[in-house]
Formats: sequence, C-alpha cells, structure tokens
Amino acid sequence: MSTQATTKKMTVPAFRARKNVEKLVVLTAYTAPVAKILAPHVDALLVGDSVGMVLHGLPSTLGVTTEMMILHAAAVKRGAPDTLIIVDLPFGSYQSSPEQAFETAARILKETNCDAVKLEGGVEMADTVQFLSERGIPVMGHVGLTPQKINQFGSYKSQGRDEQAAEQIVEDALAFEAAGAFSIVIEGVLVTLADRITEEIEIPTIGIGASPQCDGQVLVTDDMVGLFSDFTPKFVRKYANIAADIDTAAKNYAADIRSGAFPSDKETFR
Repeated sequence: MSTQATTKKMTVPAFRARKNVEKLVVLTAYTAPVAKILAPHVDALLVGDSVGMVLHGLPSTLGVTTEMMILHAAAVKRGAPDTLIIVDLPFGSYQSSPEQAFETAARILKETNCDAVKLEGGVEMADTVQFLSERGIPVMGHVGLTPQKINQFGSYKSQGRDEQAAEQIVEDALAFEAAGAFSIVIEGVLVTLADRITEEIEIPTIGIGASPQCDGQVLVTDDMVGLFSDFTPKFVRKYANIAADIDTAAKNYAADIRSGAFPSDKETFR
C-alpha cells in the first residue's frame, strides 16, 4: 500500500513523478461504496468503460455512453473525494476530432469533478492528446490491446506479437509521451515489449496483462475479487471470491424465508 496515497491526495504531477520511484497502484471503481473501500489502498482509481460489461451486461465497451461515464464517475468521486480519479472517454466520443475530444473531456471533468481522462489509440491520437493537454486536461494514454478496437482485433488477444506490430505499439507509446500524456496504460502485450516501452519512455507505464516491471499495475476490481464471472483474463490473480459468497448468502436467505425461519425475532417488524 502506498503511504503517499493515505497521507495526501495524489495529483497528476505527483503521479507522473513516481516513475522509477515507487510502484503505482490503480484499480477500477464504478460506485461510491466500492470507491470508498478502495481509496485508502490505491494511488488512483480508474472509472473504466469496462463498466459497460461489468455492471451493465454489455458484450463489449462499445455501447458505453458519455452519460454513463459521467453517472459512474460522479458516484466514484463522491465515494473517494480525496483520491486521484481518471475517467475513460467512451468509444465514439473523441475519435473524430480534437475538438470533439475536448468537448467530451471538459464535460466529464466539469460534471464529475474528477481529475483526468484516459483514451485509447496511439500515433493517430497524438494531436488530440496534445490539444487536450495544452488546454488543461490531463490525459492518460492506452496502448496495446485497446478494447474499443475489438471489432478490428476480432478477439481479446494479446497484441504486438510480430516485429512490425511491436514497433507500432512502441511508436504509439512514444507519440503519447511526446504529445503530453502523463502516463500510459499498456494492456495485453508480451513482457519484453512492455519492458522495452517502460525503459524507453519517461512517464509511468501502468500494466494490465503486460509486465511486472511496469511502473504500476491496474486491474478491474470485479475481476480481482471474483465478482465478474463472464470471463477472467489469464493474468488476473483473484484475491477473493465474492460471487461465491453472494451465491451462498442468497441461497441461505431463500432457505430461511421458505422455511419460515426468518426473522427469528417476531418483534423485528413491530
């Protein structure tokens, strides 16, 4: 657990300055109660567009809207008001132009009071990252396996396995850094590629299914605690099995109701 995360709010500059200093801890959050629980243990919370799959039952992140992100980000901020909170820009809300991206990002930050945004891409999004950064919006980049391109990839498979694809991901990371991103998420690439990017850029890399040598790690909290069971990425280490606990609790509750054993104290309903 980061001592810095528990003594004062992490800022974007402080997050960036942790490169090669101390590992950064990031988890996703979508609700106020979960954000409140996680806040003492993390350096930042990510309101990911994974909310569409994890909480709304969508088949991918593509159906997530800006309104959904604002709703969940505002809730997370209320639950963890003193935590650095980064919000995903949803698919279709930023790709058409830097101006569109600014309008979306500005709206999200104004309506949620969160601290930064994250967007997927690489070289093709560098101008957008620079446009946002120059106008006071901190940006975290996301390279490698970018879920918003699932229709192009065909599946959630690791990226950068051949030399040309690996070089493109390196170029994407360098372009994000040059454009002013304060950090980069590296998802679903070979360890050697993640290590190379971490060594070559001067901003923190946050790995997810990449390499333990990244400057920090992020996980979907619902994966980490065993609550999202549609599928579990191979790299996820489960630290709990909440889904099983909920199943047991619901089964026991139902049994009590049907047997007349609940409530045991008839005075409960006075």
